[in-house]
Amino acid sequence: MAKAANRRKPARQAAPKRPPRRAPTAAGIGRWAVRIGLGLVAAVVGLVALLSVANPPLTPYMAAESRRLGGVSHEWVAMEEIAPVMARSAVAAEDARFCAHWGFDVAAIRAAIAAGGERGASTLTQQVVKNVFLWHGRSWPRKALEAVLTPLVELFWSKRRILEVYLNVAEFGEGVFGVERAAQESFGVAAADLGGAQAARLAAILPDPKDRSAARPSDFVARRAAGIRDGAATIARDGRAACFAPG
Repeated sequence: MAKAANRRKPARQAAPKRPPRRAPTAAGIGRWAVRIGLGLVAAVVGLVALLSVANPPLTPYMAAESRRLGGVSHEWVAMEEIAPVMARSAVAAEDARFCAHWGFDVAAIRAAIAAGGERGASTLTQQVVKNVFLWHGRSWPRKALEAVLTPLVELFWSKRRILEVYLNVAEFGEGVFGVERAAQESFGVAAADLGGAQAARLAAILPDPKDRSAARPSDFVARRAAGIRDGAATIARDGRAACFAPG
């Protein structure tokens, strides 16, 4: 017993000291910044590639208008379910050189600059980028993002796909999005059954859909629609519809 009582208890070993944390270096921060940047680029490229085949369920502007109005009218239809004259009318109204450019119409940009910025130079591709990926409103950050995304969309999407998405997400009236609902509400027909005059009137309201009506066109809309109808016929004759014609 005495021996057991006198037996020394082993001394506790001190816990090893943790090395002090090192402050992040500039090189380390730079590596993380590069990784994050590459991740963002990969995510954006992946999204653009995905939407070349998958239909966007909602756009930021549609979501904003849905919150404001308590809902919107929208129905997606494939390009095969849209009258070819509607596609030609949209091109005639908004981007007559659609098949000739890679997302930016340099000739239109120069003309807009010469006119002092009073006329637009936005292509259908730029409008799709704005509607699907970005927000509405004039700002340099949005224009910068648009300038980056537009060539990507042109790279991954066919011209026919760009036009299909455009016609399905464009605003045609207060809370009315896409050509299918626009055709139904304006003329009581499906987008596949639109005639030349109806398609031209729908295209004529696209720059200002909240203040213009395809069903009850003003004199201005009627004159603009007549010009668009002539332009659509010219596009059909001279082959400028080849890039979005059925394959």
